[in-house]
Amino acid sequence: MKKKWKLLIAAAGLLGSFFIQASSADGTDDAGGSSAGELAKATQNPVADLISVPFQNNTNFNVGPDDKTQNILNIQPVLPFSLNEDWNLITRTILPVMSQPGFVPGDGRTNGIGDVQFSTFFSPKAPTASGWIWGVGTIVELDTASDERLGSGKWSLGPTAVALKADGPWVVGALINNLWDVAGSDTNADVNKMLIQPFIN
Repeated sequence: MKKKWKLLIAAAGLLGSFFIQASSADGTDDAGGSSAGELAKATQNPVADLISVPFQNNTNFNVGPDDKTQNILNIQPVLPFSLNEDWNLITRTILPVMSQPGFVPGDGRTNGIGDVQFSTFFSPKAPTASGWIWGVGTIVELDTASDERLGSGKWSLGPTAVALKADGPWVVGALINNLWDVAGSDTNADVNKMLIQPFIN
């Protein structure tokens, strides 16, 4: 089991290294290439036509009856696909690697993978006349948790959308989605959760 975790983390690290090297090779400042500033803005854009593998680590304190610490490392590969001259399909996966304390007194810590989320965005290649970049699509949450304590026990589906604007050095926007369960264990709680994630960079 430990070997599988090491292989997963190593593979994710290799993908991240490949992205950084490819970006460095292409991110020139001459007229024929992208400037470092443009590349930085693209990495802030969830629907950019750019392959990336960002990592997001969330640490939550005072979790459970014993006020322990929960840690969630989200591995979030983003892959764009060109549909035609005007539209892109952007796929975004969130793979949570979790370490969670017990929610019952005396229960031990649980480590493993949580429920994977997979989003697709249909996004125009060109921004609007006022400079807005947007995308709409669907989000699916898969019942992939390696332990029932790390997931909902449900398969969930819903809409997702993102809109942002790059103005000078700033990138401002928001990502929104909502998930409802469509299948899974009847004994688990129903899923109806909304995410509103504003960002300013």
